[in-house]
Amino acid sequence: MANRKLKMGMIGGGPGAFIGAIHRIAANMDGEIELVCGAFSSDAEKSKKQGEVLYLPIQRIYGSYKEMIRREAELPLNERMDFVSIVTPNHVHFEPAKLALENGFHVVLDKPMTFDLAEAKQLKEIATKSGKYFLKNVGGERAEIEFELSPSLSLLLLLVFLLIQ
Repeated sequence: MANRKLKMGMIGGGPGAFIGAIHRIAANMDGEIELVCGAFSSDAEKSKKQGEVLYLPIQRIYGSYKEMIRREAELPLNERMDFVSIVTPNHVHFEPAKLALENGFHVVLDKPMTFDLAEAKQLKEIATKSGKYFLKNVGGERAEIEFELSPSLSLLLLLVFLLIQ
């Protein structure tokens, strides 16, 4: 058992985005995960407004996922996010997941994993090489897990799965 909450970053889930709110609710249900940063929209001003609504410190609200991942990776391990939840529109799943894994972050990704099989295979290879957890929620009848999970990340995935049923 960790002696602190897991620190979650979020990419997507800005104003009016249903699935972002669902992921935030699920992450908060057991009190073991806290949202510490986010790039909530491709529009920097909308991202800032969403971060303010969520009471995040201004220095942890980012104008793009690239900025978020770069700046979070520069923080000391005990301050930066532990994992990122990607809740962007479907066509914007691959690049943020790839960049997060390449920069040492665990990833929780909503369905679909990618838009094509080549990207999915590439992402699986990157995740395997990174040694980080990569979880994808597939909804429907079951939750599919690509890699071994820690108990807290398993719980988050399960909660998200149950909430969208």
